[in-house]
Amino acid sequence: MAFGWIDEQAELRRRAGLVRTLRPRPADSPLLDLASNDYLGLAHHPAVAEGAAEAARTWGGGSTGSRLVTGTTELHTELERELADFCGFEAALVFSSGYAANLAAVTTLAPHGSLIVSDAGNHASLIDGCRLARATTQVVPHSDPEAVRKALRTHEGTAVVVSDTVFSVDGDAAPLAEYAAACRERGAGLLVDDAHGLGVLGDGGRGAARAAGLAGADDVVVTITLSKSLGSQGGAVLGPARVIDHLVNAARTFIFDTGLAPAAAGAALAALRLLRREPQRAARAREVAAELHARLTAAGHEAVRPDAAVVSVRAPSPEEAVQWAADCRTAGLAVGCFRPPSVPDGISRLRLTARADLSGEQIERAVRVIGETRP
Repeated sequence: MAFGWIDEQAELRRRAGLVRTLRPRPADSPLLDLASNDYLGLAHHPAVAEGAAEAARTWGGGSTGSRLVTGTTELHTELERELADFCGFEAALVFSSGYAANLAAVTTLAPHGSLIVSDAGNHASLIDGCRLARATTQVVPHSDPEAVRKALRTHEGTAVVVSDTVFSVDGDAAPLAEYAAACRERGAGLLVDDAHGLGVLGDGGRGAARAAGLAGADDVVVTITLSKSLGSQGGAVLGPARVIDHLVNAARTFIFDTGLAPAAAGAALAALRLLRREPQRAARAREVAAELHARLTAAGHEAVRPDAAVVSVRAPSPEEAVQWAADCRTAGLAVGCFRPPSVPDGISRLRLTARADLSGEQIERAVRVIGETRP
């Protein structure tokens, strides 16, 4: 029977406790949300919603085509200019998603005959970019600059080191300065995904590359998403103008994809301008993460010390992680649940988002519910 093997795969997932399901949420959910990536609490901010609405009224519901045909509006280029300026780079290019931005950056900056050195903890979008690129990929141990050096020494030609800046599972930060030093010893490029750093790290939330002193360097390229700290949707690549020009001409996820919807571009631009006006939001997100970690560890939970706004709490097994998250939900708290294959080390976790708009009472409530529902 056609696709009969799918039933076998479904049964294997069920036995392993790895079945995933969609759970539509209402617009007015009563749950305390520590599951989303809305780090700065901007997704529902009136200024951001109005930015989306005004863009839709002006430009319509969709971008109407690929960026190289009709999909580039004046709003897109305005967003690109302000993103580049805010983060400290020469130029920026907006994509329909952060996933598309990562695929574009990796595949176009690692041509045939080159070497990609990829951190073992990288996000799936970077991993898929490595798989699609015509380069040779060498995966190195997580956050290990010396392993990066050794890998680069095995190759004499073009090379690029690829890493998240903040890893989405445990919220730990990559050693960016050390990675950059290793790259410069061999004339390699550094490509980093700052999805979880933008809006949280760096001066006023300008990102991990800015915090590491790498913003604007001619050998550094950064990808970002607009769907986390900026509360919208889409992605972008930031870097030297010649790199961005190369992506315009060579990146398949740019050339052949419909441009980002104007409403998303308008929302992201409004959020970016709000962050400029209220830079304290970045520091507040880090403060909330530190407080969550301190309270959870004091209560006896095995929580990983956060470097940004992700707080990870270890669970005994995939099945117990799922049940723990479900029990939290029943008690009024939404938390993330990470299980294999989403976690590279096979350890299941609850994943908490430390939002800048959480109050002390909400933090206390979240810690209490996690403790009361612990397996």
